[in-house]
Amino acid sequence: MAILYLNLLFVYIFSLCSRLIVRSSPVSAAVRPNLLLVSFTMASMVLVSGLRNNIGDTFFYMHAYTVNNFTWEQIKAEKDIGFGILQMILKSYTQDPQVLIFLTALVTNVLIVYVLYKYSKLFELSIYLYITSGLYIVSMNGVRQFLASAIVFAATKFLFEGNWKKYFLVVVFASLFHQSALILIPIYFIVRRKAWTSSTFVLLTIAVLLIVGYSVLSDAIFNAIADTHYSEYQSIQEGGANVIRVAIGAVPLILAYLGRNKLRELFPYGDYVVNMSLLNFVVMAVATQNWIFARFTIYFGLYNIILMSWVISLFVKRERKFIYYAILGFYLIYFYYENVVTLHLFYRSDYLKF
Repeated sequence: MAILYLNLLFVYIFSLCSRLIVRSSPVSAAVRPNLLLVSFTMASMVLVSGLRNNIGDTFFYMHAYTVNNFTWEQIKAEKDIGFGILQMILKSYTQDPQVLIFLTALVTNVLIVYVLYKYSKLFELSIYLYITSGLYIVSMNGVRQFLASAIVFAATKFLFEGNWKKYFLVVVFASLFHQSALILIPIYFIVRRKAWTSSTFVLLTIAVLLIVGYSVLSDAIFNAIADTHYSEYQSIQEGGANVIRVAIGAVPLILAYLGRNKLRELFPYGDYVVNMSLLNFVVMAVATQNWIFARFTIYFGLYNIILMSWVISLFVKRERKFIYYAILGFYLIYFYYENVVTLHLFYRSDYLKF
């Protein structure tokens, strides 16, 4: 874990310093951090993620890259052909599976950090939360799905501006790496509306009904995927997602609701971010019944990070510093609890050793 703590320290310092050298952003009323220091933040995150050889299913990706030949026949037999084509191209140049891990880490983290750079109110806080909330670790586990999520996340500009044609094109491209990205096409129409209207409370009601009727829901879902390569998830019984994660997802939503009018004044795209965060909460609530549903929060959780960077501004000025440091402390405790106490996580690399 030492390398993960050092990475957290480095990227927070780099991103904080980048915000101290700022210029105003006429688009989002945020500040645009210094790009050079932002690039240092990216570099640290990419190196740590890209040079790992464990965590989650990293070993299996590396093993599959080593033993497979990636012929066109094999790629076409798979559902997510984009990832197969990527591996085929890479393997024509190198047999080293570390290249695959590094490249996916590079694309995933650069795209995510760039969007956070554009739309976060407090850039360093968003970076800090990306790591301490667990999403950075998840990106090393669900490699294909997080890569697809990062690609769609990069199209946030099209989502905010209502350019559905370009947004859908990006979603379709992302689905070549993980088909679940296609859920963002109908999601587009759900989030492109004012927050805290009747539809908001309908979503919350649906979440409660889904939790109560989980057994019926799960049977329907697993029957639907019975003939796909996701059917293996039905046999996995690992319980539900931690309720603490659900509570964490609820905090920025509660604050955003209490300061909803001020948030709209500060952040023109706040309603869309709130709606994405609400979907994140709904999915996490359902995931308390079965962890597999938490996979879909990969597409929504990043917006929760953006939202959290803005809700601090909803407090009166004398309280903001306290709230800021409270968030830092609480999420650091959660980071330790989740990765050390719960997951017993350790980091291993052939290149970064301490």
